[in-house]
Amino acid sequence: MGDEKPKKEEFSTELYTPKFFALCFVGGTLACGLTHTLVTPLDLVKCRLQVDKARYQSIFKGARVSYCEGGFRNLVKGWAPTLVGYSMQGAFKFAGYEYFKWKYSGLTDPVTAYENRTFIFLAASASAEFIADMFLAPWEAVKVRMQTTPGYSSRMRDAMPHMYRTEGLGVFFKGLPPLWGRQIPYTMMKFASFEKTVEYIYANLVPKPREQCTKAEQLVVTFSAGYIAGVLCAIVSHPADTVVSKLNKDPSASIGSILKETGFVGVWRGLAARIIMIGTLTGLQWFIYDAFKVYTRMPRPVAGPPPKTEEKK
Repeated sequence: MGDEKPKKEEFSTELYTPKFFALCFVGGTLACGLTHTLVTPLDLVKCRLQVDKARYQSIFKGARVSYCEGGFRNLVKGWAPTLVGYSMQGAFKFAGYEYFKWKYSGLTDPVTAYENRTFIFLAASASAEFIADMFLAPWEAVKVRMQTTPGYSSRMRDAMPHMYRTEGLGVFFKGLPPLWGRQIPYTMMKFASFEKTVEYIYANLVPKPREQCTKAEQLVVTFSAGYIAGVLCAIVSHPADTVVSKLNKDPSASIGSILKETGFVGVWRGLAARIIMIGTLTGLQWFIYDAFKVYTRMPRPVAGPPPKTEEKK
């Protein structure tokens, strides 16, 4: 009895099969769609701070002014395009990251891939986000217009057709270049810093190997690493986020005119709100995504010890 080996964990799918990527797609949908919708009030105040500093002034005053203008419904304005847009973006971002990480790792031998894993994390996340933003851009344009234009419709089903009738299809993609400028660095930091932070926590802070940790303990590490990654993401991507907010509020503006108007200090306005929002958001996203993997019994590999040198071609 005492010589029995622990039962090997049974998975619902193998790594990098169509079913594996389909489950990643669902997990990414839940992770991003639910979390972004949850923080809609904070996102609304952040956007209004970026486009009208004189009126909203700070996080707390902005929230109070917004509430006084229309109650709780005004604070959650834009929740519908947020839910749709970020669900689609999350699906393609997380599943795309898993796919590109697998593909780029396969371009070389295991030892070289391990030694250059940070570059693989960065390249995979950038590739995934480039695609994901094409699905996010139209909904982000609607969301920002609803949140920052006084008197604009509070219903997505009215706002979106109105934008199309009056400004054409291009209005939904005018913010795509600055969205790439915001989201690609953000996602590169989000995935690479998360992966490296997880490695560091297990190597230096957790007193036992990952495989000996319970699922709950592993999820605590996931959330902690995700929150740290989120704070770094917010700082890296905030200037481009300000440009996106202003550009979607006023489609006639250009990136150059916005940067000239706001100046260096202006592009950092609302950073505190965004750090709180993105830190919490990213921690929860990684937690939900990893918890979904646990629930569906998916394989969850992390970078372990380096492969043996004889595996190098």
